[in-house]
Amino acid sequence: MAWFRKERTPKAVRRGRQASPIPEGLWTKCEGCKEAIFSRELEKNLRVCPKCGYHFRVDSAARIRLLLDEEEPRELLTSLRPADPLSFVDSKRYKDRLKVYQQQVGTRDAVVVVEGHLEGQEVVLAAMEYRFMGGSMGSVVGEKITRAAELATERRVPLLVVSASGGARMQEGILSLMQMAKISAALARLRASRLPYISVLTDPTTGGVTASFAMLGDLNVAEPGALIGFAGPRVIQQTIRQELPEGFQRSEFLLEHGFLDMVVPRHELKATLGRCLRHLHAA
Repeated sequence: MAWFRKERTPKAVRRGRQASPIPEGLWTKCEGCKEAIFSRELEKNLRVCPKCGYHFRVDSAARIRLLLDEEEPRELLTSLRPADPLSFVDSKRYKDRLKVYQQQVGTRDAVVVVEGHLEGQEVVLAAMEYRFMGGSMGSVVGEKITRAAELATERRVPLLVVSASGGARMQEGILSLMQMAKISAALARLRASRLPYISVLTDPTTGGVTASFAMLGDLNVAEPGALIGFAGPRVIQQTIRQELPEGFQRSEFLLEHGFLDMVVPRHELKATLGRCLRHLHAA
């Protein structure tokens, strides 16, 4: 008698499949507390871990849904497309790399500009898309944010920019770095018109984006735990050859040292921005 072995193979296994298959993507491991979270529960909770409050990254479409009243706000500046002015080639041609990201992500570049209402207040919103080449800032990203600022100035409405970026796009060289000054000049004209600009910094916001428009808001607001800085902490530590403080370059550290005005959890972000806009308009 076979007391310790199976003499017959279950039908499901004979057919080449598990008897009780578990669907892929059913669980998500939290990068904060390392606990497993039911993926559907995570999505309902705006991709914030219900156990430790860790804020997962979200795409530009989710940002727009989170902040605006309209279900489908009108997208602006859709005709702008990136070019390859330097004929840049690394392991792949830049123009081919752009095509791959456009197909995979579904956006033309690393920022989406829309117009709509936030708690009933008309705004122009630019949301960066980190999935598109790490949210890097090229000529089109710079042009779209510049035009968003100019449009807000023309229409006399506030401007909101949600940053998520690794910095300037190396494949466009100096043309990418020029966007820092161009956007900053447009924001100066917006400020001269006494119109609010709120910068929302999310994980990560680094490089030339941090060194320009991300830190120029009338209010600089960040999500909890976001990495914010110019050079990364590893580069800084290797350069100065010193141990960095705990939490260095995270939102809470920057708030404590005066670089941010507020750190706001994702669930409270829309209400907080709406309240801030009402105060700024009344000022």
